[in-house]
Amino acid sequence: MAEQLEIKELEQVVVRFSGDSGDGMQLAGNIFSTISATVGNSISTFPDYPADIRAPQGSLTGVSGFQVHIGASKVFTPGDLCDVLVAMNAAAFKTQLRYAKPTATIIIDTDSFGPKDLEKAEFKTQDYIAEMGVDPDRVIACPLTTMVKDALADSGMDMKGMLKCRNMFALGLVCWLFSRDLDVAFNFLREKFAKKPAIAEANIKVIQAGYDYGHNTHSSAMNVYRIETRQKQPGRYMDITGNKATAYGFIAAAEKAGLQLYLGSYPITPATDVLHELSKHKSLGVKTVQCEDEIAGCSSAVGASFAGALAVTSTSGPGICLKSEAMNLAVIMELPLVVLDVQRGGPATGLPTKSEQTDLLQVLFGRNGESPMPVMAALSPTDCFKAAYDASKMALEHMTPVVLLTDAFIANGSGAFKLPELDKMPAINPPYVPEELRGTWTPYMRDPETGSRYWAVPGREGFEHILGGLEKDNRTGAISTNPENHDLMTRLRAEKVARIQVPDLEVEGDVDDADLLIVGFGSTYGHLHAAMDELRAAGHKVALAQFRYLNPLPANTAEVLKRYPQVVVAEQNMGQLAAYLRMKVDNFTPAQFNQVKGQPFVVSELTSYFTQLLQQKG
Repeated sequence: MAEQLEIKELEQVVVRFSGDSGDGMQLAGNIFSTISATVGNSISTFPDYPADIRAPQGSLTGVSGFQVHIGASKVFTPGDLCDVLVAMNAAAFKTQLRYAKPTATIIIDTDSFGPKDLEKAEFKTQDYIAEMGVDPDRVIACPLTTMVKDALADSGMDMKGMLKCRNMFALGLVCWLFSRDLDVAFNFLREKFAKKPAIAEANIKVIQAGYDYGHNTHSSAMNVYRIETRQKQPGRYMDITGNKATAYGFIAAAEKAGLQLYLGSYPITPATDVLHELSKHKSLGVKTVQCEDEIAGCSSAVGASFAGALAVTSTSGPGICLKSEAMNLAVIMELPLVVLDVQRGGPATGLPTKSEQTDLLQVLFGRNGESPMPVMAALSPTDCFKAAYDASKMALEHMTPVVLLTDAFIANGSGAFKLPELDKMPAINPPYVPEELRGTWTPYMRDPETGSRYWAVPGREGFEHILGGLEKDNRTGAISTNPENHDLMTRLRAEKVARIQVPDLEVEGDVDDADLLIVGFGSTYGHLHAAMDELRAAGHKVALAQFRYLNPLPANTAEVLKRYPQVVVAEQNMGQLAAYLRMKVDNFTPAQFNQVKGQPFVVSELTSYFTQLLQQKG
């Protein structure tokens, strides 16, 4: 029967894995996305963690999800709704069905839908499929746990160990649905569990069992699909998360600049993975220090910068508050430093595993005194690599702390990443003190082209100096309370940042004749681009301008924003970018789309709102 099934070719598909936070949904999703990236598919992923540290098993608040969007050509988002939903228990079925299309195939483990499971998930009846209004023909109901136990009956594993393999059965079944080669999954597991080969082989056996179940089933919900890659570019690819790409970007910048990389950090969700990743690369000269608190992490990085390293400190919004004094120390000392802010839901502890764009005004203005600091925002998980590299280059070449904004969505999400060639990346040239200034140099002498203070690395004979948090005399570098000197130094620090040349703001879509310009910054790029594509396909004239550089703004910002008859600023906060642009651009009065849900934008909601704006204008 299975051999007669027609293999249907699709342009794109969205799969969502869901279950208890201990069910391994993130691992199953990561392996599936890795398989897809390896064969050249475009991917975009969204891990959706519960905010509870460890919710009770089977509870509605403890459900963990992982969504992956796979396309034959470029995909920009993890998708609004999924085509396949894996629900490992009743709570996952109850909470995650809202993310599935009405026609979605739903895979459930019937062994996890007993009376107690249904009670925990707050079902009112035993007929949970009817209660949720789901067509039973779309449901693949299999005794997944039982089959895993059968597959591992002779493995010698205890019951707890067997149950940890349930996610691999679901993965095997999904791999069969999409005609995936299991060899990549097998290699992934053998590498991950290299020190525990018995566990690797048990998981491999269960994946194969799930694949075989799909091959042998006669369920009417089962079809086999294939997603071919439309545009293959030669090169080496990997499935990479935003946090890992950020770490690699810092390593690449240090290598290019010929400097050691130092990270001073304090663990905080969702930025901790950058610390974890960089700590693995001591062989490349990377130094990581897990400090006792946020200000210590930043202060140690300031010290490393003074000593001549590429210095980085990583955190999230709450940590930015705590680091602000040390960040200002880097401002007044005019030392290179990259401050990575992986934004999360707030205020306070807020939603630590969810995503927002609510730190923009904080990183622009949230420090005492006049403390100008360049600010950048990464656009996607794979763009995190280039953003980290560019932020490092800016900090080193202009002798200033730079804030790099990412957020939980792109930090934990992933994409298919083509490995770059280091020799083709732009050079990084810090403004070291020229030798001809020996004997006349003072600490705040500046490069006449950029206004940046020259960098004298300790240990260079003849260039010994002291820096600190008190204002210094522009000529001598000695402590100064002179009013005119403070006014001058304040203006010089601001001018140095303002003179940084950043690329022009790019416009995509109907560049010359759009009726509506969509404006955003950072990680919303994929969703806003997808919304623009849908509106243009429907016959509307629409363009998109996504800010990557926020301070200084691109030189053509005002010209772009005033070029179009209608502008809407869409952001995951209450209007911070819109307010900032109104401050910077005279007579700028955009429409706004603001959501603060801790979740990525939904493309259909964007297109609905933008369509209303277009109709109102018409």
